Amino acid sequence: MVLGPNHLNLRHPLPLAAAGLVVTVIALVGAWMALQTPAGTDVSRLAEDARQPLGLSALPVPRAVPDLAFEDAMGATHTLAEFRGKAVLLNVWATWCAPCRKEMPALDRLQAKLGGGASQVVSLSIDREGAPIVKHFYEETKIRSLPIFVDRNGDAMDKLHIVGVPTTLLIDAKGGEVARYIGPAEWDWPDVIAMVERYLRLGKG
Repeated sequence: MVLGPNHLNLRHPLPLAAAGLVVTVIALVGAWMALQTPAGTDVSRLAEDARQPLGLSALPVPRAVPDLAFEDAMGATHTLAEFRGKAVLLNVWATWCAPCRKEMPALDRLQAKLGGGASQVVSLSIDREGAPIVKHFYEETKIRSLPIFVDRNGDAMDKLHIVGVPTTLLIDAKGGEVARYIGPAEWDWPDVIAMVERYLRLGKG
């Protein structure tokens, strides 16, 4: 996970170089923790303990998600309410976040497998430069299935109480958050897909 830009207080006397070092250390620790999980681990079992590196924080009851507004590649405005009736995997990310960039192809493959019907992967960039920089990244990494959505004001960070990216919310068809995952993941692994489906089914009641 990489801390969001809105959570680095630039008015504090801490030098920018030191702040950058903190972000780098956090990213390296997150990568090291991910490497400690052996290939083939049953991620759904780890979800039962949020202290584990791949732990998923589930809520006892769905929590209402604010109706965020964001732009698509053409500058048109959309909201989360448009996806009501679908199970949504909302991934908040940025092109300047190395862990985010690494997991985007897996999210793209997940959307290709599960999206378009009763579920949707919404990858919401918080890049202040807007859609052009996201479009360039999509072309560079051959992202084909994920639509471009951008929150240039970073409202999602505050409204969803997110302190770093990537952060992923599992939202049920009624618009309630049923679980949250902090950090990058291999979203198209069979065990991870099963975990996502399990939590979203619980949210639908």
